[in-house]
Amino acid sequence: MKRPSRPRRRALLSVADKKGLVPFAEELVALGFDIVSTGGTAALLREAGVPVINVTDITGFPEIMDGRVKTLHPSVHGGLLARAGKDDAALRQHGIERIDLAVVNLYPFGQVVANPKSTDADAIENIDVGGPAMIRAAAKNHARVAVVVDPADYEKVLERYRGGKQPPAAFKRQLATKAFAYTAAYDAQIASYLGGRVEDAAAAFPERLVRAWQRKSLLRYGENPHQSAALYVDPGAPAGALAAATLIQGKPLSFNNLTDADAALACVRSWTAPACVIVKHANPCGVATGKKLKSAYERAYSSDPTSAYGGVIAFNRTLDAGAAEAILDNQFAEVIVAPKIEARAAEVLERKANIRVLECGEKAAHAHEWELQALDGGVLLQERDWVELTKRELKVVTKRKPTRTELRDLMFAWKVVRHVKSNAIVLAQDERTLGIGAGQMSRVMSVRIAVMQAQEQKFSLKGAVMASDAFFPFRDGLEVAAKAGVTAVIQPGGSVRDEEVIMAANKYRIAMVFTGRRHFKH
Repeated sequence: MKRPSRPRRRALLSVADKKGLVPFAEELVALGFDIVSTGGTAALLREAGVPVINVTDITGFPEIMDGRVKTLHPSVHGGLLARAGKDDAALRQHGIERIDLAVVNLYPFGQVVANPKSTDADAIENIDVGGPAMIRAAAKNHARVAVVVDPADYEKVLERYRGGKQPPAAFKRQLATKAFAYTAAYDAQIASYLGGRVEDAAAAFPERLVRAWQRKSLLRYGENPHQSAALYVDPGAPAGALAAATLIQGKPLSFNNLTDADAALACVRSWTAPACVIVKHANPCGVATGKKLKSAYERAYSSDPTSAYGGVIAFNRTLDAGAAEAILDNQFAEVIVAPKIEARAAEVLERKANIRVLECGEKAAHAHEWELQALDGGVLLQERDWVELTKRELKVVTKRKPTRTELRDLMFAWKVVRHVKSNAIVLAQDERTLGIGAGQMSRVMSVRIAVMQAQEQKFSLKGAVMASDAFFPFRDGLEVAAKAGVTAVIQPGGSVRDEEVIMAANKYRIAMVFTGRRHFKH
């Protein structure tokens, strides 16, 4: 007795990312699938010789509104949502055929809005409607339907169908989980984009905070070996974002490498002149500018060679061979990060294969960026502290005004102190840090540490300047700096004892300016 032939299965293919699509579709046909497809996907398959049923042939309705409406139809969604053994009568009544496999991914909304040349109209037209509806329908009915949103899964899917097999229930559930995460991330990108266009400050903090990150890599461990960790990338991040940087040499980066590199890069981008920042444990330990990157590095390194050992080094210009040679001559470094690595510099750094070298690209002009900090059961959201201070905003509060040289160094030190953990003190001269006091519970202790660091390096503090991230609650911190040789101070002001501090500054003939702006960093 001849066995009845098995009915052909049906696959719906509608993708924006067409990577690997043709060979995937060809094997599906060989495995007994009929292919239903739409628009550009159908055109590509047909051109490659893959037999395709147009979605309009099963809906009996043409694509309309420039393709905005093409799959939102019962013949599509009924085929996806029909339950095995439960909806057969409805399928027969309405002439709908089951869809067994849905391969769908969405318009590249994230890529479009990341392009600085894209318009609001471009963004809106790249909000996919039919695609998410099909993905969700297939994922909801994953007991019967396999849903694929990622071309990287094509081979896994084919393997489950080869030899007449059916994908296991656990595998289809795994695909459905990935599909729902995919559409959730897509909606989060859209909500973030539209929310970023709202000019009302209150509306910038939405009632529901939705964000989506794509896992880039699993890390060996977190801050400590007993903690697990992973790196996720924001698909809508502006050009030059650290998380999307390219590792061109060395082992994969650790959790601490990444946090230190982020701190170093954020600081070094404060200057347009060639600059170098060396970070250790999330705090700058050496910062300097120079006529060239090599001199900027050498001056930053000499600020605190002891702390620089095993540090993360960031530059704001293309790293050249001269600066690379200087690094190898002076120290062991964990990570070097720059917008670009010159070919000759890369050759130099290859001599130390263990150094991780990151190329991050040029950062786009300051956008309205946000910072998130996790709490137990929640998250804090705030604007990134990026607004630069101008000289016109300074208020001289002492009898003596700062000299032109002191003013230059005060502005330099103020840029650095913004990136130092509070309580933060920075001593500087000639656009180079001489001593940094970070993360102390009392401000006077931060001053003492900064002075001690400078003295250990045999720096003279005569004529140096001091920056404080917040006001001096007492005059003691200023007096410690004055006795060490500091001649100019920049601080926010605003203490109830401001007059006492000003009197102390006048006593020591220190020029002091208030900024009216605090830079706590916790």
